Amino acid sequence: MKLQVLDFFKGHTKEEIELDDNIFSVKIRKDIMARVVNWQLARRRSGSHKVKTRGDVKHTTKKPFRQKGTGQARQGMKSVPHMRGGGVAMGPIVRDHSFKLNKKVRILGLKCALSSKAQQQKLIVVDNLVLDKIKTTEINKKLQESNLKKALFVDANANNNDEFKLSIRNVHKVDFLKVVGLNVLDILNHETLVLTRDSIKDIAERLNV
Repeated sequence: MKLQVLDFFKGHTKEEIELDDNIFSVKIRKDIMARVVNWQLARRRSGSHKVKTRGDVKHTTKKPFRQKGTGQARQGMKSVPHMRGGGVAMGPIVRDHSFKLNKKVRILGLKCALSSKAQQQKLIVVDNLVLDKIKTTEINKKLQESNLKKALFVDANANNNDEFKLSIRNVHKVDFLKVVGLNVLDILNHETLVLTRDSIKDIAERLNV
C-alpha cells in the first residue's frame, strides 16, 4: 500500500511512502480488537471498591435480646447482614481485574486497528510534527482547515515533540501519543489517525516480531 506524505504545516504533498501490507493491510478481525479493548479496560480498572463485611463491622458480640419470649426470631449478634447496621453479604472487595492476553493476540489487534484506518481512508502520513514554539491558535486553525475534528497524532520516540504536544493539549478530541504508547483503544476512539514518517518505521519494528 502506498500513501502520500504530507507537509502538515504547509499542506502540500512531499512524496509517497510504501506501507507494510503485513501491518496496514491485514484482514479486519473485530473479535480480536474487542478482546484487546476489553483487556485494556480491565487493566485500567483500579479495583479499589470495598464494603464492610460481617468481620469488619464493629458491634458487640452480646446477644441482642433473649432467646425466647419476645415473639421475634432468635438472633446471635448485630453484625449479621440482615440486621440494621450489620455487614454486607457478598459485596465487592479489593481485587485486580486484569487478566492475561497472549502477546500475538495483542499484536494482531493493533494491526487490525491500523488496517481499519487505512482501509477507511482515515490514515494520514505526515513528514514531521516538529515546532519551534507552542502555537495553539495556529495548530487549531490548521486542524479546522484539514477537517481533523477527532484525530490521534503519533510520532516516534526519538523526536522531541513537546511543543506540538503542548500546542494540541487543549484542543477538544485531539490527542498525541508516542509509538511506545500506541494502542487499539485510542486508535478506535479517534476518527482519524495521523502518523509521522519516523513513527511508521518504529511501528514496523514493534509489530514485525
